[in-house]
Amino acid sequence: MEAWFLENRRSFPWRDKPTPYRIWVSEVMLQQTRAQVVGPYFERWMKLFPDIVTLAAAPLEQVIKAWEGLGYYSRARNLHAGAQQVMREYNGELPCSKEKLLSIRGLGPYTVGAILSFGFHQRAAAVDGNVERVVTRYFWIAEDVKKVATKRKIEQAAEGLLNREQPWVTAEALIELGATICLPKPRCEACPLRMSCQAHAKGQVDSLPLKPIPPKIEKIVRGVAIVEAEGCVLLRKNPEGQLMGGLSEFPYFEGKQTLRAVQKELEGLLGKKLELMSRLPPVEHSFTRFSAHLFPFHFRLKKKVDHPSFPWVPIAELAQYPFSSGHRKIFLERCNFWRSYGLLESKS
Repeated sequence: MEAWFLENRRSFPWRDKPTPYRIWVSEVMLQQTRAQVVGPYFERWMKLFPDIVTLAAAPLEQVIKAWEGLGYYSRARNLHAGAQQVMREYNGELPCSKEKLLSIRGLGPYTVGAILSFGFHQRAAAVDGNVERVVTRYFWIAEDVKKVATKRKIEQAAEGLLNREQPWVTAEALIELGATICLPKPRCEACPLRMSCQAHAKGQVDSLPLKPIPPKIEKIVRGVAIVEAEGCVLLRKNPEGQLMGGLSEFPYFEGKQTLRAVQKELEGLLGKKLELMSRLPPVEHSFTRFSAHLFPFHFRLKKKVDHPSFPWVPIAELAQYPFSSGHRKIFLERCNFWRSYGLLESKS
């Protein structure tokens, strides 16, 4: 398997130049996100925050903005808080012991295993979803992978596969195998382990790993209002600790999707009549267990009306704000319109 990996390994910036910090950042980014998507974000992140010292000193708003578009923003907040913890407790250097790493905010067993293996070249298993798939099939572990006992069994099995001289090579090979060959719909004909894989021998590769039924995705509908007046728009920052915490969004109304319904809610909120400027294309995006369907409308007021929940933000400054992914799409859709009126620079 190691020979197969060294011949077929993909090139990634964190893989080509591994350090404990770079591995930490990359593995957090790779949670819930494909490697091809992560690449540009990782490169940009490293230019902004090349080390733990820089990351810890950065304002949280800047960190969230750098993460914009990756989703699951608690990952960025945990990275920032974890870097500050490392500065306080470990003088800015990631510790090289499992126990100390697990004490750092946001670091779980997989990320710790990856840092120890790829960053410090220690003997440690890094069991993500890809490795879980490989190991359960290879050893025929037909048990619920969400159970703690099963997780431990998989970790021990993965550790048993590690090469004695270069265990980090085997650990990375297992990840690569799961990411490119041992897929949910596996390519067994190309697998270097197929001759000794128990699931392949039984002809039941597709039945593993065993997982509980996922929670039902809940559909939500929201009418979104861009309210413009005197070169500004209404914007709201979600409170920290809540869903989408720290991210900015335009005013929205649950369960509303028609112009009449949104305009009625909005005029009731502001106590003023609004002029419709444009109906915007609907936007769909997913987060946690929700599928959100956004119906945006662009309105205009002659003069600003203060509201305690929605401060006015100059349109020229909007590009500096970290938006939730759905509202970011709405903002980007309006950029050319605002540029044509000189309210935004040609590049934002």
